[in-house]
Amino acid sequence: MLHQSGKFSLRAILRRLGPGLITGAADDDPSGIATYSQAGAQFGFSMLWTMVFTLPLMVAIQIVSARIGYVTGHGLVANIKARFPRPVLLSVVGMLLLANTLNLAADIAAMAEALRLLIGGSAHVYAVTFGLLCLVLQVFLNYKTYVRWLKWLTLALLSYVAVVFTLHIDWWQVAQQIVRPQLPGGHDVLLTVVAVFGTTISPYLFFWQAGQEVEDVNADAGQPHTAHEVRRHLRRIKLDTVVGMTFSNLIAFFIILSTAVTLHAAGVRDIQTSAQAAEALRPLAGELTFLLFSLGIIGTGLLAVPVLAGSAAYAVAEAAGWQGSLSLRLDKGEGRGFYGVIAVATLGGVVLSFTPMDPVKELFWSAVLNGVIAVPIMAVMMLLASRRDTMGEHVIGPRLRWLGWLATAVMTATVVAMLATA
Repeated sequence: MLHQSGKFSLRAILRRLGPGLITGAADDDPSGIATYSQAGAQFGFSMLWTMVFTLPLMVAIQIVSARIGYVTGHGLVANIKARFPRPVLLSVVGMLLLANTLNLAADIAAMAEALRLLIGGSAHVYAVTFGLLCLVLQVFLNYKTYVRWLKWLTLALLSYVAVVFTLHIDWWQVAQQIVRPQLPGGHDVLLTVVAVFGTTISPYLFFWQAGQEVEDVNADAGQPHTAHEVRRHLRRIKLDTVVGMTFSNLIAFFIILSTAVTLHAAGVRDIQTSAQAAEALRPLAGELTFLLFSLGIIGTGLLAVPVLAGSAAYAVAEAAGWQGSLSLRLDKGEGRGFYGVIAVATLGGVVLSFTPMDPVKELFWSAVLNGVIAVPIMAVMMLLASRRDTMGEHVIGPRLRWLGWLATAVMTATVVAMLATA
């Protein structure tokens, strides 16, 4: 970990990043990009505070999910199945499948439309191609190689950092709006806040990161897991998650910022898809900004689609008692049910992307749905992480417990306020 000079090795630090980094990057999927773009276009700088406010809450709840996976050696659904009544289990899995299928459809459609804008051709052909590509890679690529490629795909998000530096920004005004946002009242604002919170603290991220920690435990099954080794790994989880979620919210911050500077300032208030956001930027900010924004949509989609399908597969496999791991070999007859769920979820998303659904409803409401269903799932996770019969001596401490319940309370209050003003 240390060079002879005593400095930390960058390569060693990057090697320690994995599930948290990939989870954070997958959070900025095309449907998330559309939601953040709509927030920036509709309300300008006054929505930037959400990215600062949600960061510690997002970090806390993702650390909780990762710790549950690593300490117990089982995913979230397996733990829910063991500790809660069957109706709770079925409700959690059902809500996750519904939200993930809508998200998959929105993401695949957005990727296809972004590629059509770049090179022409048929968006329907591109949707089928993207869906099949993601499916084949998940089923047939070696797990460690697959995760390595997912890490590289996180670099696609840097395109949104580059976008900001092609624009002229009043940073003093940005700072003022973060500290004291000037938001109008009403249902539309609350709806947008729920959508932003829902696409930032998304249920599928909980299941994916817990599942990935279980994968890592299984990969090191032959290694001794002493008390010291467990503590060291829990510190790695904390570092990995803090870096991943900070990266995620920083990119989301830049997406809101870039659309606020361009679209909101030009009077463009309604963005229906992430691809439309990219197209709207072209005459306002130039071809380079349009290109970077479009490439970011495709790159993040390739990262997010496997995470969405994979988290659904982990959940269903654990609920049904099947083997559930990306390390299983289908050519050896392993994991047919697990990979079957990945195939159904991915291809279901492709099929839904062909329906004449209103893009703004498909994208925006999937984010709102994520915000609503996150509440009961977060509450169940917090109860699990606080139980000694589940976590043993590694129950979460007071600070993490406080932040996790605060995140749950904030999501609950926001959803209740939105419903009350409907």
